[in-house]
Amino acid sequence: DDPSFSAFLVQRGEAKNLPTYPGPNKMRDCYCTVNLDREEVFRTKIVEKSLCPFYGEDFYCEIPRSFRHLSFYIFDRDVFRRDSIIGKVAIQKEDLPKYHNRDTWFQLQHVDADSEVQGKVHLELRLSEVITDTGVVCHKLAARILECQGLPIVNGQCDPYATVTLAGPYRQVSLPTPTTVTRPCSYNRKSHFDFEEEDVDKLEIRVDLWNASNLKFGDEFLGELRVPLNVLRQSSSYEAWYFLQPRDNGSKSLKPGDLGSLRLNVVYTEDHVFSSDYYSPLRDLLLRSADVEPVSASAAHVLGEVCREKQEAAIPLVRLFLHYGRVVPFISAIANAEVRRTQDPNTIFRGNSLTSKCIDETMKLAGMHYLHMTLKPAIEEICQSHKSCEIDPVKLKDGESLENNMENLRQYVDRIFNVITKSGVSCPTVMCDIFFSLREAAAKRFQDDLDVRYTAVSSFIFLRFFAPAILSPNLFQLTPHHTDPQTSRTLTLISKTIQTLGSLSKSKSVKECVLNSYNPDNDPQTRPLHNRFMIKRAQGRKRFGMKNFKKRWFCLTNHEFTYQKSKGDQPLCSIPIENILAVEKLEEESFKMKNMFQVIQPERALYIQANNCVEAKAWIDILTKVSQCNQKRLTVYHPSAYLNGHWLCCRASSDTAPGCSPCTGGLPANIQLDIDGDRETERIYSLFNSYMSKLEKMQEACGSRSVYDGPEQEEYSTFIIDDPQETYKTLKQVITGVGALEQEHAQYRRDKFKKTKYGSQ
Repeated sequence: DDPSFSAFLVQRGEAKNLPTYPGPNKMRDCYCTVNLDREEVFRTKIVEKSLCPFYGEDFYCEIPRSFRHLSFYIFDRDVFRRDSIIGKVAIQKEDLPKYHNRDTWFQLQHVDADSEVQGKVHLELRLSEVITDTGVVCHKLAARILECQGLPIVNGQCDPYATVTLAGPYRQVSLPTPTTVTRPCSYNRKSHFDFEEEDVDKLEIRVDLWNASNLKFGDEFLGELRVPLNVLRQSSSYEAWYFLQPRDNGSKSLKPGDLGSLRLNVVYTEDHVFSSDYYSPLRDLLLRSADVEPVSASAAHVLGEVCREKQEAAIPLVRLFLHYGRVVPFISAIANAEVRRTQDPNTIFRGNSLTSKCIDETMKLAGMHYLHMTLKPAIEEICQSHKSCEIDPVKLKDGESLENNMENLRQYVDRIFNVITKSGVSCPTVMCDIFFSLREAAAKRFQDDLDVRYTAVSSFIFLRFFAPAILSPNLFQLTPHHTDPQTSRTLTLISKTIQTLGSLSKSKSVKECVLNSYNPDNDPQTRPLHNRFMIKRAQGRKRFGMKNFKKRWFCLTNHEFTYQKSKGDQPLCSIPIENILAVEKLEEESFKMKNMFQVIQPERALYIQANNCVEAKAWIDILTKVSQCNQKRLTVYHPSAYLNGHWLCCRASSDTAPGCSPCTGGLPANIQLDIDGDRETERIYSLFNSYMSKLEKMQEACGSRSVYDGPEQEEYSTFIIDDPQETYKTLKQVITGVGALEQEHAQYRRDKFKKTKYGSQ
């Protein structure tokens, strides 16, 4: 397998100049979706009554499968809650590097059925000579569709068929393949055509793919491909994979700009990861960063200096240091250095420095479960109770009382502030250790300011951890969907109040929170780790029961995995965590359904379909992590289902036959920290390599300062260099390590290019 990984981060989305609504209001209620090809993986909140909606939501996604386009659709929701597409932006995978980490305005394009295609077709052509009864030699062309992959799933399934046409200037012969196929994306059908040899250069084979539909609107067009027959000039047989393309007549003559535009900042990374020993020199250099004096001369700090955005450096650094248990000494070292440079205690840790971004990332990784345990019950209560908290007199609705709304807000803030200040014992050790080092560094630097030891910590725990989660709970998985406008306004007011309270150093409760002197009042073992509506297949507990598919509410805690008819109902089924023997993907051939996975128990497997590929991966990961330490975990499993008396994968007839494929397992038990150290080192190498010119400029700055102590050249003044000689040594080691890895990557690219055959899968 090719150990390559890709991910994307979408930031700061907004649209402008959308077409007006045809009604008297002219405004629209719009939301935006993020799609891998046509599969939706993220949806923004609805922005009401606007033709220039600002979304401003960040979405990060590890990409779990191959794709052709990263697509963004703008939808309008009308008064009947029907959604209509306004337009889309589709960026081809190979074009993503062009827009990497750059704010870009894209023109929205029209969307119609003929332009929405994905998937690929494996086509075989064979040319043979046939002598007729009259002795005339003619040519027979056989076109065979061997297989299709990546076709879209429509309403949970896909029933494709193809029409094959031999087309040219004077003729067009069409032969449809049978509509009945055994699998949704794989079949083997032949179509035969007769033609004269001189026609070869004038003819082409056209394959149109359709989804057989039971609806009255007719079958759905899936895409087409056109292959000129002159590919058979060199050989009598030809075989290749083709991407499906939009229909030629699918694009309408519409002016670009008719639909408005969408602003996006897409950060796309694609890494090839070598085996661990390749990374030893660079990894060891990075992990020594906490011990380097001064820390500004360390490899990790240098990365923060050369990256355009500090977060670019913080994400892989924190993950690497967490993986090797070195994050606390590293953050303590860079925090101490930053505190020493801070002149005013009121500005301590208020900028977007490397320290701030590293602490943010650590809280995000290590503190997510703590965040859920602390806030989720209160957030759910606010979402369900729908009490108005509007305190702006201009925005009050008819019949609302300002006094009542202020009392509602006060009660909500009291509830949330209390659960935060009493949650200290549940705070992850790594966060407590970091906060302790921040407090000590601040108190030592500003000995005359008795409150700075509290504000140094509260600026993180309140302003950068709890407040953002209250403001946008869906981004932290505290709610499954975006909240309605009234609840969103309530959460905004609560978040602002919590930020204000957190910045008040005189507050006794804040000081207690910082000092961790509080008691937990909830059992973390019973708190949901993950929950969603998904589709499950009946497990056939009753001998004659129907094994159909039903929508159920699934909930996972540290003790059990359950599902019920609706949220809040009694569980219909409860699987103790210790009974989960493996969690694996389920091959599509089993039920002709995508995004399925299986939870394997001693007696049977539970088959589940997630809403999209990202959710399926998230469920597989989290279920695997909580069951990782089970003593009876399987080492092999069946990748397909047991149907009609045998396993589809290995054809074994016994339903208790041991698995035929090795399990993918091997994840750490700690639920927050599923990190690949080699991948993070590869990411850091890629960053260093892309900023090589800055590394060289930093080297020049070190040399300049070592020999010349006068006014600094302006181009060098952006770097923090406390010790030019030590920093120069580190830079030399970094450039050497990055150069060695770049040579390996160049060789890998050359080898891959040699092995890549045109038309291969």
